[in-house]
Amino acid sequence: MTQGQTLISTSQIYELGFFNPNNDSAANQYVGIWYKNILPRKVVWVANREHPIIVTDSTATANLTIGSDGNLNLVDGNNRSVIWSTRIVGSPSNNSTIAVLSDDGNLVVTNGMTGHVLWQSFDHPGDTLLPRAEMGFNDENGERRVLTCWKAETDPSLGNFTVGVSPQTPPQLFVWNGSNPHWRSGQWDRTKFIGVPEMESSYLNGYKVEEGVGFSYQPPYNFTGMYAMFVISSKGLFKVLVNDQGTDWHTNWEAPNSSCDTYGVCGPFAVCNNFKSPICNCLKGFVPKSNEEWRNGNWKGGCVRRTELLCDGNSTSSSSTSHTSGGKKDGFWKKSMVKLPDLHEYVQIDYASDCNPWCQSNCSCLAYAFVNGIGCLVWFGGLVDIQEFSSGGADLFLRLAHSELVGDKKTKKVVISLAAIGTTAAIFGAIFFACYMRRRANQKGDIKDITKHFDLIETGDTSRNTLIQSTKPCDSFELSIFDFDSILVATNHFSVTNKLGQGGFGSVYKGKLHDGTDIAVKRLSSNSGQGIEELKNEMILISKLQHRNLVRLLGCCIYKEEKLIIYEFMPNKSLDFFLFDSRRRSELNWERRFNIIHGVAKGLLYLHRDSSLRVIHRDLKASNILLDGKMNPKISDFGLARIFQESIDLANTHRVVGTIGYMSPEYVMGGMFSEKSDVYSFGVLLLETVSGKRNTSFHDCDQQLSLIAHAWQLWSEGRALELMDEALLADSYSSADVVRCVEIGLVCAQDHPTDRPTMPEVVLMLTDNYQTHRPKPQRPLFFCQSSLKFHLQPQVATKCSANDATISIEGR
Repeated sequence: MTQGQTLISTSQIYELGFFNPNNDSAANQYVGIWYKNILPRKVVWVANREHPIIVTDSTATANLTIGSDGNLNLVDGNNRSVIWSTRIVGSPSNNSTIAVLSDDGNLVVTNGMTGHVLWQSFDHPGDTLLPRAEMGFNDENGERRVLTCWKAETDPSLGNFTVGVSPQTPPQLFVWNGSNPHWRSGQWDRTKFIGVPEMESSYLNGYKVEEGVGFSYQPPYNFTGMYAMFVISSKGLFKVLVNDQGTDWHTNWEAPNSSCDTYGVCGPFAVCNNFKSPICNCLKGFVPKSNEEWRNGNWKGGCVRRTELLCDGNSTSSSSTSHTSGGKKDGFWKKSMVKLPDLHEYVQIDYASDCNPWCQSNCSCLAYAFVNGIGCLVWFGGLVDIQEFSSGGADLFLRLAHSELVGDKKTKKVVISLAAIGTTAAIFGAIFFACYMRRRANQKGDIKDITKHFDLIETGDTSRNTLIQSTKPCDSFELSIFDFDSILVATNHFSVTNKLGQGGFGSVYKGKLHDGTDIAVKRLSSNSGQGIEELKNEMILISKLQHRNLVRLLGCCIYKEEKLIIYEFMPNKSLDFFLFDSRRRSELNWERRFNIIHGVAKGLLYLHRDSSLRVIHRDLKASNILLDGKMNPKISDFGLARIFQESIDLANTHRVVGTIGYMSPEYVMGGMFSEKSDVYSFGVLLLETVSGKRNTSFHDCDQQLSLIAHAWQLWSEGRALELMDEALLADSYSSADVVRCVEIGLVCAQDHPTDRPTMPEVVLMLTDNYQTHRPKPQRPLFFCQSSLKFHLQPQVATKCSANDATISIEGR
């Protein structure tokens, strides 16, 4: 096979040939494999990574051939030297050797007489792991199969980062930077890696880790037609790239994705939490090894034990504050929902009740965990790379001195006693600020006089008392408490030039903290009764949620009448900023729009089914979909959200809240809401994203009716493509994808809740590329939007004015 010729798999999925990373035929060439019909080309395997074909002015060209020794050889056309070879030992002659490119993307060399596989590219991976390929260990020759990144995007030679499976029980995935760990997945429990919370999702399956083989991925049956692959980038990002036969690949998941994902960022005996400030904190019973380094944000030195263990006998502790526990036995303190530390030892114990006695009786055992699917894990050295999650993870039991545990129990008794004294605002205020100051003391090392904060309770601050009385003590303070002065400086005293937007509950400002972190500050309106409720709801709710398609909450600030919520800053503002602006909406090409639709769907799926809570958002709309620097969507504004119990599917409220145009009929008319209410809102949002028009922009009841009705009419007449935003060129999107999205939007926005799909079904519809049967949408009850003010009783009207408002409203 010479340059210009290619080998194509049977179903024309993969192609093997000569290529140049810069698409320059005159530059150095490589032999590689790529997806045949997907542009831009994504090379998934390269034969001669370290030995490019040097292109000269000579007319001789390189060729890929089966040599006389039966090997597949890449031969230089000028001097006939072998640049690359399969190097099969004991291969048959070329008369019986066959090379085939399979539909799995595997280049296989076989003995044509016996069919025996002599060599395959899957045993020699590059920077990409394709479905059905394996990464790990080759039992036959002891060779490790790892992914190695390209040196740069246009240079296939070996880079610094590798991905592989650790040779321990249970195994873990690692990204290494040279020989140093860069990222770790956590232990494999036979269904998932417990350090990757996203694998908890029920629709993410098909992963396998087999002893002696390693890690592999088998796409589920309902993902037929969607291509997915694992890739290690030149910058050390381990990604899942997905393409459903569209125009480009998009990142479905990547790691490390935050500071806490970086291996050992907090050092030994410390835990990292992305939602706290600082992100690193010592485990209970431990103090920073160097207070100065800790204050400067250098946590690599980690923490040391504060109190000597009884097991240590008379040995000297490394901490100057250590003391013995009076001869009383050490105990164990439980830390829940964490990525378990690295450098574990596996103990053959089948029952959780036997794990504690084993560790208790062994003085070298500093911590243990029992994980279903694994068994008993123990740690003897420094506990490194612990990360705290809002959901998922496992329970870690840490050995502490008796006095550390007793002190903790005394504190709990005091709090419980105080809570039981009465229900007055002063007592709740004391508990509230005790939590506040304890939190600040732990995080900032700044202990202040608490009594002056208690004085604020007695000033008659009604809004503050309302918040205090209606908030369970300490519930909402798992995040940072910011000083009001620091927020003033960050926002330039809430300058107009820093203002990002105005909502129903107040204004949002851009700010920059002293460490350079960009933030968004929601300043709740002082005269909004909903503002207090929203603050309580968001601080309690979002602090317990963590997903790449949910906005990240950093903390809050309460000062006199000021109630502030601090979020991560989204540089591209919100979806409506682009979607409904005639000058900007062309920036939302079809690839970005579909990525937004898919991301919002996965975020809702997490809220409804996969998070530790079961959450109904109740105010999903374009202005509440924020966009990060890469235009990835993040659902925001949980002030109106409600938590559902597992056994309840439907609830009723006399307080109808939400945004006109997005609220489902049963919610508007009867106050009934459920998961299907969010599904309805998602359907409206999907149709708006496709069309670039607001659902409330159709104002002529006799002609346009509503966006839903208009879309259904076009779809039923086979003209669904006419709904597509005219700002996008016809050749810039897949017609089949657009029609599919319109159909899904209509199915979601049907009048009756029972006719709407669930979010797991929606996610499958968006990813299965028409392979799964979908119900056809029913004809909607044609209606128009009346005005911002409305009544729960039906009104008779023939003409409706246009309304572009997106403010969340409340009806009683």
